[in-house]
Amino acid sequence: MHPPLSNESSLATWTCDWPRIVGMLWTGETPEVKALEENMASYFNMLQGLLLLSHSSTVGAGPTLCSCIHASIKQVVDSSFLLMKESVSSYGSNNKKQKLSIPQLVGTVWEACSALKKTPPTNITAIGRAMTQLAVSMKDVLREMNELKPASSEVADEFSVQDSPEGESKSDDSDDSFGGDLGNDLSPEEMKIAHLTTDVVSETLVVIKELIRSITSLLKQESSVDNATFVASLERLLKLSQEIGLQVDELGASLYPPQEISALRAATKKISSTIDETQVELEKLKGCSEDFVKACTGLRSSLKRLEDELDHSDATDPMSRMENLVIE
Repeated sequence: MHPPLSNESSLATWTCDWPRIVGMLWTGETPEVKALEENMASYFNMLQGLLLLSHSSTVGAGPTLCSCIHASIKQVVDSSFLLMKESVSSYGSNNKKQKLSIPQLVGTVWEACSALKKTPPTNITAIGRAMTQLAVSMKDVLREMNELKPASSEVADEFSVQDSPEGESKSDDSDDSFGGDLGNDLSPEEMKIAHLTTDVVSETLVVIKELIRSITSLLKQESSVDNATFVASLERLLKLSQEIGLQVDELGASLYPPQEISALRAATKKISSTIDETQVELEKLKGCSEDFVKACTGLRSSLKRLEDELDHSDATDPMSRMENLVIE
């Protein structure tokens, strides 16, 4: 398999020509029938060229990059067909509402072409952007975790002494931003688990950020290595990251009282094993940086502290002990 063709410059060249063609379809005045037909023919020829260009741009592209290219092209084609349809149906019409829709559709095509210019040019860029979106989702989960509060201010003061300075600032920020009752009545034991889980998600976010940096550093290698194997590893890293994201969501959902200890434990174990797989996969690409390894070590330490606390919670919870009884 060949490395993907650079679609950045070619797609940009195409989008630079589109205002001239769109301007042929809509000038604010009613064109002659023959002129409209010629302009539409030119526009369709240009769209056909775009489709051929998009096909060549997917050579050597993995599923993620292909998806980005297809989505961008589809927006341009769909909005263009709507513009064509409205241009024909409104021709010679005295319907003001229908005529006013043309400029709006032209604007939609404009936006689609602008988005096309931002299509990722390489597999690494496409996967990096997907991971960045994943990191944004993790930040949202982390923000919600920081909004969890104990049942009373006295309990909050008690636990703030035990937490790190970073944990104190997070707690103070969340006190000002949270106004509802949901997650506002955690027991001291639940708050401790919540703080430890927050640490896990914070460290997970650091791992994802370092993973993105590590992948980006491989950009120069994409065109000089076995592309099929290289892209497969990149896609594998993305899937592993997405699995971690799912487990982070599970952690966040399981913290609200009554906390689901079994779900928290399962999520931590899954994150731990997935991080191991991620590190192995990145080492195959020879992109495992020291910062990434350090981030993974920090995450494993946070996971261990949370697992120990979950075990302690099971040992002291009467309901958990009853569930673990074996009736002979």
